[in-house]
Amino acid sequence: MITIITPAYNVIDSITKTYASVMSQKNVEFEYIIVDGMSIDNSIELYDSWSSNPKFKYFVEKDEGIYDAMNKGILMATGNVVGFLNSDDLFIDKKVAEDIVSAFDTNTDAIYANLYFVQSTDVNQIVRIWKGSPYVSFKYGWCPAHPTFYVRREIYQQYGGFDLSFDVSADFELMLRLIEKVHIRTKYLDRYMIRMRMGGESTGNIKNILKGNKNIYKAFCKHGLSVSIFYPVYRLLPKAIDLIKCKLGLNNWESNKK
Repeated sequence: MITIITPAYNVIDSITKTYASVMSQKNVEFEYIIVDGMSIDNSIELYDSWSSNPKFKYFVEKDEGIYDAMNKGILMATGNVVGFLNSDDLFIDKKVAEDIVSAFDTNTDAIYANLYFVQSTDVNQIVRIWKGSPYVSFKYGWCPAHPTFYVRREIYQQYGGFDLSFDVSADFELMLRLIEKVHIRTKYLDRYMIRMRMGGESTGNIKNILKGNKNIYKAFCKHGLSVSIFYPVYRLLPKAIDLIKCKLGLNNWESNKK
């Protein structure tokens, strides 16, 4: 079984579509958990209206931010595989969860895939494409897209969840630790999984981008891993190229109409 977790706070404007996206998944056993930081916008009443759904449960408690909520979700999870879907993001189609589960075998601890960054006001308008690769190289600026990163629950139990001291880039530290330090066994699933609205915790503004890069250096140091002084260039240049390609209409728009 797969557990899908959504951290949430005042998400009444978007969570219905996210919930519908999860519940549309076919041919797979799953549970969906929303971890809410005590919303004040009637979100909780909405969750309560869904509570009769046996695949859904929610938990409401004040938290220390999105990564704290994610850690709480991991502790609540009962699925063999755990992943996250942001409160305003969507699965590309109805077979995403099925394909995630099918990708796991005895030699796989985690999988990752591709995603679309889309406009916050129009999920059909692609702003940037994140195309994965079987070859991960954190120190040269390339790592999995965290919304596509699904991990065996036992890995979290063994190596821990998100380090809250990393603030806007705790997802990077987690993947760096698991992939580069611990060397879990990963598999690249070459398919588009997520429509991710622009403006997340680490990409929402310049201040957070700069803070994120500082925390990334901190993560490398914490785990005794070397990193080039040119890391920000390695990390940001591919993003700039992707944005230019999207504006010129040069990207492959496969799966966009699914």
